[in-house]
Amino acid sequence: MHLTVFKRLLFSLLVSATFLLAEAQPKFNLKYKNSQVYAGIEVGSKGVKMSLLEVDRSLQKENSFNILKDTSVNSDFISFTPASFSATLKGLNSLYQAALNDYQLPASRIYTVISSGVKVQAEKENKTAWLSNLKDSFRVLINDANREVEIVDVMQEARLSHLGIVPAQRRYSTFLIDIGSGNTKGGFFPNGNTKDLKLFQLSWGTKSTANATEKRLDEDKSIPNYYKNLSRVLAGDAANEIIYAVNVSNAYNMSDYVAFSGGIGWATATLIFPELIENPVVPVTYDDMLKFNERLLKDYASLSDKAILSKITDPTADKLLIGNETKRVNQVFDQKALLAGTGLLLSIMRQFEGVYEKKQFYLVKNGQVGWISAYVNQSLSQ
Repeated sequence: MHLTVFKRLLFSLLVSATFLLAEAQPKFNLKYKNSQVYAGIEVGSKGVKMSLLEVDRSLQKENSFNILKDTSVNSDFISFTPASFSATLKGLNSLYQAALNDYQLPASRIYTVISSGVKVQAEKENKTAWLSNLKDSFRVLINDANREVEIVDVMQEARLSHLGIVPAQRRYSTFLIDIGSGNTKGGFFPNGNTKDLKLFQLSWGTKSTANATEKRLDEDKSIPNYYKNLSRVLAGDAANEIIYAVNVSNAYNMSDYVAFSGGIGWATATLIFPELIENPVVPVTYDDMLKFNERLLKDYASLSDKAILSKITDPTADKLLIGNETKRVNQVFDQKALLAGTGLLLSIMRQFEGVYEKKQFYLVKNGQVGWISAYVNQSLSQ
């Protein structure tokens, strides 16, 4: 074959191979010039969640991450039944394989953890062996005996969440409260450094509050009866624990801002302020939350994606995004779950509604990925 023809053929093959390789690569809408994509997979109380994150590799700025994708598998792990164990293991494996194969991430950039909420509930019910069994079964399934599946404790999760969510300029004036499914954790840094976290924790979360309410119901499963018994749950042991935890934290005196993250923070912010759909953090007042809670109880139909879209009058609003996100909220949380989560949030918020000094409250939508960015930054800096 003539050399010139051979070169042309070789060039053509290289171009074709490059094109096919490019087509095979996942297409991400990257934000930073110097970044890498990571996956954080967390076994939580309700199921398994995976977040794909673009993280700025320069490490010159904190909180420099871009959420690329969120997905979850509901498996109700903390019911601790053979069926929920199997569903959780299957979900954990499917999300891990998606990160490896669909998104082509190396195993070193996939973090797998078990949340503090699961750890707390397992300890309550003497089910900690289930966590070890899940880790071991997962390692066998993926044929990787060295795969790290860290069981995160409350202190570690609260610290990582604060570092990953709260902007550096408000690092020492913000009290972060992450309301999860099985528990609530958070805190603030009182001494001007990020080593000394004043921990705030409750054994109550959105799902555990809803579960405690369901146990009180008789044959009457109606919303009015549910709400009546929810109020009793929140006025009982939950109230005592909340009041004690807030007082012991001394957060009222030390913090100007109180930020609420977790699933209920995302859901509430999305439904109350749909026009602020692209804002990761939105300000909210105690009165806003009271009115929303009443709307949940008496006019739940007004919170459907179609009802919310019908009230949007701003011509610049991204109605497709608003519709998709509000629909997703209503797929994740039903009316009872929203009532339980907002009821718990209000019970905590009430402790900061001072007569003489008002705190600024915020709802954080991207709290579920905060720990991942901090986890990544912590790993890269070691």
